[in-house]
Amino acid sequence: QVQLVESGGGLVQAGGSLRLSCQASGRTFSTYAMGWFRQAPGKEREFVAAIQLNGGRTTYADFVKGRFTISRDNAKNTVYLQMNNVKPEDTAVYYCAAGSRPVDIKKFYDYWGQGTQVTVSS
Repeated sequence: QVQLVESGGGLVQAGGSLRLSCQASGRTFSTYAMGWFRQAPGKEREFVAAIQLNGGRTTYADFVKGRFTISRDNAKNTVYLQMNNVKPEDTAVYYCAAGSRPVDIKKFYDYWGQGTQVTVSS
């Protein structure tokens, strides 16, 4: 069992930066691939980024490539999402997830956090 708690969300102006954190409980964090997803009002939850269990491989949605960076610190049981040059369309609740593969498919993730709200003003 893994419990995930996101933090770092808030209000930011377009063009600004924000760093989200996801703290995991338990001693098996390093055995999970980690992902970030987001959900805007009235829309489906969509993939943002994922990272392999040892941090060696990352995957990004096209709409965040070059702007967002996912990273992890297994010693701290934490995964991060650095968000740069944010846009109003990045406004959403951001969720971290732990799973078996660092992919863009929700079904491969077994554990989810409660989410953190990110609002980007224009």
